[in-house]
Amino acid sequence: MKQADLVIIGGAIMGACLAYFLKKDLGFEGSVIVVEKDPTYANSSTTLSAASIRQQFSTPENIQLSLFGRRFIGELQDRFGPQADIGFCEDGYLILATEAGLPILQSNHAIQMANGADNILLDPAAMKARFPWLNTDDLAAGCYGQSGEGWFDAHMLLDLVRKGAIAAGVHFIKGEVVGLEKTGNRVSTVTLASGERIACGAVANCAGPQAGKVAAMLGIPLPIEARKRTIFVIDNPKPHPGMPLMVDPSGVYVRPEGNVYISGVGPGAEIDTAVEHDDLDPHYDLFEEVIWPTLYERMPGFDAIKMVNAWAGHYEYCTLDQNAVIGAHPEIENFYFNAGYSGHGLQHAPGAGFAVGELFLHGEYRSLDLSIFGYERVLANKPVREMNII
Repeated sequence: MKQADLVIIGGAIMGACLAYFLKKDLGFEGSVIVVEKDPTYANSSTTLSAASIRQQFSTPENIQLSLFGRRFIGELQDRFGPQADIGFCEDGYLILATEAGLPILQSNHAIQMANGADNILLDPAAMKARFPWLNTDDLAAGCYGQSGEGWFDAHMLLDLVRKGAIAAGVHFIKGEVVGLEKTGNRVSTVTLASGERIACGAVANCAGPQAGKVAAMLGIPLPIEARKRTIFVIDNPKPHPGMPLMVDPSGVYVRPEGNVYISGVGPGAEIDTAVEHDDLDPHYDLFEEVIWPTLYERMPGFDAIKMVNAWAGHYEYCTLDQNAVIGAHPEIENFYFNAGYSGHGLQHAPGAGFAVGELFLHGEYRSLDLSIFGYERVLANKPVREMNII
């Protein structure tokens, strides 16, 4: 039987970051095994995401996680060498609000500024001057990220972190976890679909959209499920200079991607339900019914757009409050959560990996206190609402 001081379930960006920081930055000398069922990451939430980063959240801890992620992006070449380029495009977010949404936008902006974000509120005239292609007729304001916000290549970031973790002594193995066994109040064994068993000192649940199913192996109710999100690739012949990632009050977002654009929107409640791990069929009807008319109204230059491709990925959706569940289980003392980010996991993975690594190693958060996201709030049914989910 294999043995490891820590077994991490899930080897995409969450598991890879935890493993990397634990070994590289925090100096953990024990053994770490990361179990990943698909080492190609073809269907991973990490690689199928829109791959962006922002400070525009309403929860201070989420803002701090984003700031940590931005610092980490700035350190990539120092950490991994001069070839470490993830194509970071720091063109910001522009989150728009009508009069009805203005109080929330203003409140969020105040929280962001108090936590070190570099964002500004723009009135309609200022937005029109900066983004002349934008229809501001029905808008009250927009919040724009002047620095620290943008998008990048998720595949490249995952590859760098994963290879960095391996170089630091982490073992990645291919396998699907199908069972967890306890001895007393501790997880003692991880069982794989192959029949292989791994004796463990501790387990970290970084299984993304499948984290709820992993927790259920221990009889732990965890309100995390896979929800499908579709991303559309759009061709548009008319230029929109200086375009940030724009979020319309309707929830539709759009940003440049080389010579094309990508766009998406959350599906309506009637179809936004849990899906199986292999359900990756795009919701094509969202383009014609929601996205195209919204973009046409918001940016008249999008009158001749054409959808040229689409793909679907999975949010690891926390049904309690759309915030992550992070930290140690209060009773099973060697079982850790790091999942449920509901669409903002990629940008928060570095900070969360470092923080959970500290908690595992020292029994407490020392640099970034994420106790607000602890499992205790799930037990008490006390949600921590994030007001800025995209």
